[in-house]
Amino acid sequence: MSLVNLSYVCSHLQNASKARLGLTSIPFTKLHLHLSHQLQKSGFVSTVTLAGMLPPPASSLLAHPPAPSLVDSRQPFHTATHLPRVLGPLHPPSPSAEPKIWELASLPENLSQPDLLEEQIPANPAQRRLWLGLKYWNNEPVLSKMSMISKPTRRIWMTSKELGDIALGRRTGYVHGMRQVGECMFVTTDRGIMEIRECVEREVGGMVLCRAW
Repeated sequence: MSLVNLSYVCSHLQNASKARLGLTSIPFTKLHLHLSHQLQKSGFVSTVTLAGMLPPPASSLLAHPPAPSLVDSRQPFHTATHLPRVLGPLHPPSPSAEPKIWELASLPENLSQPDLLEEQIPANPAQRRLWLGLKYWNNEPVLSKMSMISKPTRRIWMTSKELGDIALGRRTGYVHGMRQVGECMFVTTDRGIMEIRECVEREVGGMVLCRAW
């Protein structure tokens, strides 16, 4: 476990949020991967994608496919007996014809092939990157600050009781209590990387890595 590389990741994500970047990348390691998933679970990042040096296609970052471009959203679709308005010439159905099921336009090829992104993952692990989608709210970054707690020269291990005191805002040793709104602290344990509240709930201690708010 390299805390030097992790400190670089914390500084990079903080600077990327201040620069209003929508997508940024960090080196791929198991530690960075588990921490990125915890950041996504806590709501600081929107997506975590494994790719190469080049960013993944925008279609692979979408949570759902886009609306078909042939359908005009300005025309409401009220009943099942009326077809949606389509841009371009359209012959109106005869009154005696039965209502037809509305079939959406076919999805693009990059969305219909879920394994397309796997071809862009390099075989060399040194060339793999984790691409994180940053989030913003009211023109302000959701991740405003991210800093290390343990350092390469001073690794801080705590029990579940000490982590509970920090979660309540009390200072314990070198670590200040959590007093920022929406602040999260991540701890590496024998069960993986967890958020401090999850560690207190499961009564698990470990080494405190970093904090973010």
